[in-house]
Amino acid sequence: MASVTPPGLAYEVEHDLVRHRFQARIQGYLALLDYQIKRKRMVITHTEVPEAIAGRGIAGELTKVALRYARDNKYKVVPACAYAEQFFQRHTEYDDLLA
Repeated sequence: MASVTPPGLAYEVEHDLVRHRFQARIQGYLALLDYQIKRKRMVITHTEVPEAIAGRGIAGELTKVALRYARDNKYKVVPACAYAEQFFQRHTEYDDLLA
């Protein structure tokens, strides 16, 4: 597992390459973004932030880290979970990544 924490973030984001997951442990809770790679496409399949730490922008930060990974690896992105779909609707600056 590798740390991929963006500068200035108050918690550590890790990339679990085996599980295809970006994750952060905050106050003992695990927030995560799961993905699959299929034919040079990153399919974001699930984003989860426990209720106890919700509302802090954690899912958005995990998504931004995942999208940076996709861009660095020249993957197109398929937002297959509801959160990822909404993220792309709100953040048109990532439209170039959409498959």
